Amino acid sequence: MINKLRDEVFNYLASIGRGERIATRIDFEGPRLVIYTDKPEIFYDRNKVAKELVNLIKKRVIIRPDESVRRPVDEVNETLKDFLKGIEYDVYYDENFGEVIIESMDSRIYKLLDQSSISLLEQKTGWIINVCKTPLLPSKTVEKMKRYIYGDSERRVEILRSIGEKVFRDQLFESGEITVTVLGSGGQVGRSALLVRTRESLVLLDCGINAGATRNIDMLPRFDVFPDLIDSLDAVVITHSHMDHHGALPILFKYGYRGPVYMTEPTLPLLLMEQLDYVNLARKEGFFPLYTENDVRLLAQYAITLKYGVVTNITPDVRLTFYNAGHIMGSALAHLHIGEGFHNLVYTGDFKYEKTRMLDAAIGKFPRMESLIIESTYGATPVPYTREESEKIVAEYIGKTIERGGVVIIPVPSVGRAQEIMLVLKYLFESKLIPEAPIFLDGLLIEATAIHTMYPEYLSQELQKEMEEQGNVFLSEYFTIVKSHQHRDEILQGKEPAIIIATSGMLEGGPVLKYFKEFATNEKNLLLFVSYQVEGTLGRKLLKGISEVQMINDEGKQEVIKVNLEIQKVDGFSGHSSRQQIINYIRRVSPKPKQVIFVHGEPDSCANIASTIKKMLPAEIYTPKNLETITLT
Repeated sequence: MINKLRDEVFNYLASIGRGERIATRIDFEGPRLVIYTDKPEIFYDRNKVAKELVNLIKKRVIIRPDESVRRPVDEVNETLKDFLKGIEYDVYYDENFGEVIIESMDSRIYKLLDQSSISLLEQKTGWIINVCKTPLLPSKTVEKMKRYIYGDSERRVEILRSIGEKVFRDQLFESGEITVTVLGSGGQVGRSALLVRTRESLVLLDCGINAGATRNIDMLPRFDVFPDLIDSLDAVVITHSHMDHHGALPILFKYGYRGPVYMTEPTLPLLLMEQLDYVNLARKEGFFPLYTENDVRLLAQYAITLKYGVVTNITPDVRLTFYNAGHIMGSALAHLHIGEGFHNLVYTGDFKYEKTRMLDAAIGKFPRMESLIIESTYGATPVPYTREESEKIVAEYIGKTIERGGVVIIPVPSVGRAQEIMLVLKYLFESKLIPEAPIFLDGLLIEATAIHTMYPEYLSQELQKEMEEQGNVFLSEYFTIVKSHQHRDEILQGKEPAIIIATSGMLEGGPVLKYFKEFATNEKNLLLFVSYQVEGTLGRKLLKGISEVQMINDEGKQEVIKVNLEIQKVDGFSGHSSRQQIINYIRRVSPKPKQVIFVHGEPDSCANIASTIKKMLPAEIYTPKNLETITLT
């Protein structure tokens, strides 16, 4: 296939160049074919040329400028300085890719650098111009991500070339049997990992951990049943940045995997943030981590980020397209087109079939679909309240607690629920639905919120407009960021009513434990859960009514904490679809699947929703356990 592709491209370029050589080099850049040209007119018209090539060869194509076309860096700097007067920006040059990366917090840059302006600048400079939004808050993760990916540009070129050679290798076998083996999330919430096998390819969908497990055999996907997995795996697809969907990914690189990992653009920095936090926490608390920062760095170098709706070859017989899943920013439904129309599989990951304050609802229409793998977290019990009613209930709980002089602790996952709850509380304050009290933000959610401000195009249409007008909509005068241990200690010693939003969401670590330990004994206080609590976690145990908790004190000794504070849970804010939303999704999804596989739900949730769907849909319904294999037809 590789030689055939090159021949087709050379023949096409020869036709538009009237026999003159146009390409100085044709290579692979991950799942794209890259053409370097020394003809300025071809570079300037590259989008049209690339589009025609895509129609011809049905592969993604990018055209880059040869070194001879590019103007010297000092000249480019002067050109940019004249064009961007009054705008603060940083600029980086990637010699290997012929790209100029311009970063700025100033939203005016996007009006100055519209498509026509960028085209003009590219003609003047001979470089590809990329404009990137920087976080509206400082982000250590983003800085590390840049170092990982751009710190060794030549190495990145080699990695992308090696990925491309595997993606565009000759297909040896005709399309035939397709199987899905459940390595995790079968009859359980978390540890998502599904192995899709065709005659030609092996693709892993998600690679998560089980947060509530104490043994590795229960925590990690069941890699042990496939001893040749590292050598056989063609690609990994990550649907979103929660540890129960990506937390085991660096382990693959630790043991030798050197292949592509596909995810959306916001998922990469959020994923790196969570994994680096895990490594850092291990260092602080003295436990042996499953992987190191070096494994995380390797993962970043092999990451391929995609926008929603972009069709991409990931193996000789599999094409991948991501669609909005509505769960958290960047969460994706993964659509696999296998063979030339042979079979189409949609995997929802975690999805939300309802518009929220932060995100639009999950996509439900696809070009083709024969099989649907869908989460069933809330498949058993209907959520009793709408989101509007849930907001009123939260306002009531918070109002009562503040009126009696108490502290409200809201544990949140750093990504998704944290930002959603911040928007909800902002609305409740602005609408005067809750009395004024300081709101403290503590933990990884601050870093995650900084990353959220980089990708406004992945937020709801309404929120995008708000960000254009107001800037950082996630923060306001109502919120105070906890920036130090000293600041946290002052809050812990405070006697006034307050609201504390802190990580982690299941009380399995993070600063929220400090607040819980301090405020748990006072019945005036409230612990308010707004996200799912996995079986085995402290959050789940507290919801079941335990009255005492053993915790490690500052001296490193066991201490028994009496649980006297009020505990409440409001399900209406979950990023997962409710039972009714799952039913509505399957009722409305188009086209209708012939097979539906329920995963990511406890056994009763899977069985309950499967029983309901079986009555309404003429399809084969599966509720597999871990290690079960299903043949797709």
